[in-house]
Amino acid sequence: MKISPISILGPDERGYTAEYYHERLGLQLIVFRKAGTVSGRHYHKGTSLSKNPEIFMLLSGTMTLNWRDVNGTAVQSAEITGPTRIEIPPYTWHELIAKTDCTALELGSITEHKNDTFYD
Repeated sequence: MKISPISILGPDERGYTAEYYHERLGLQLIVFRKAGTVSGRHYHKGTSLSKNPEIFMLLSGTMTLNWRDVNGTAVQSAEITGPTRIEIPPYTWHELIAKTDCTALELGSITEHKNDTFYD
């Protein structure tokens, strides 16, 4: 039996993010967001393998996902309830609005995320 705590990173008014090491996949993120908060509002160029495409799994809760091509103006939207797997292609601006408290798994590390995140 092995029981290991998971370190919490970046707590703020939206909730918090935790990063853990998966022996088969490397560092991964667990994202906890409070109802009514907004995350994202950015895009990735896909320079990091974990962002080409970004794979995000909403494990529980309901959120609104808004997205558009980074060079476009037409915004698309979907209401998503977990469990759901979401793939976000490079150069796709996106925002996540938590309608309820949400928990998600993001494949990749906080360092990969920071190194391949851009705002317009």
